[in-house]
Amino acid sequence: MPAEIQLMEDSLPPSPAVVIVMGVSGCGKSTVGALLALRLRWEFEDADWFHLASNIDKMHSGIPLTDEDRRPWLDAIAAWIDQSRRSGGRGVVACSALKRRYRDVLIGDRADVRLVYLKGNETLIARRIATRHEHFMPPSLLHSQFDALEEPGPDENPIVVSIEPRPREIVTQILSALNMIEGAQPPAQTALRPSGREV
Repeated sequence: MPAEIQLMEDSLPPSPAVVIVMGVSGCGKSTVGALLALRLRWEFEDADWFHLASNIDKMHSGIPLTDEDRRPWLDAIAAWIDQSRRSGGRGVVACSALKRRYRDVLIGDRADVRLVYLKGNETLIARRIATRHEHFMPPSLLHSQFDALEEPGPDENPIVVSIEPRPREIVTQILSALNMIEGAQPPAQTALRPSGREV
């Protein structure tokens, strides 16, 4: 193999073992994440499933979570990510991951974990949330999420996608940015669970 081709291959990021789909509540990360996992034939997890009951009770009551509330939640998601990486599986997780320090827990120095940021404005997302009745995140907390949001910087190598297109179009953009094809590297088992919730 020519040296210049080897150098180019060595400089490419590794194929991801896990993709984190992040954004504020109502941006569509659960829908997009599940569809991305389905098209890749990877495992899907929603960060909501990792919350303690006390956190869910707080959000039901319209009380924003503290960093202390979030720490066991983030640790549990990070443990799932590491388990997937160790087992040789592939997965997608939908998680708000609003702050850089949260993403540092989930990604850190894991070069095989990629970040997808679903970007949208507050007005559009507020309209979407208003049509949802099953979610435990009340619309009143949306503004606090935008206040807390720290958009990922270039050093995090994020894939930034607008939420305005249809979910299938968004997933196609993500696949293109990941330079991946549908059905790539399926894990031994695919577990897709329906979810109408996202945080």
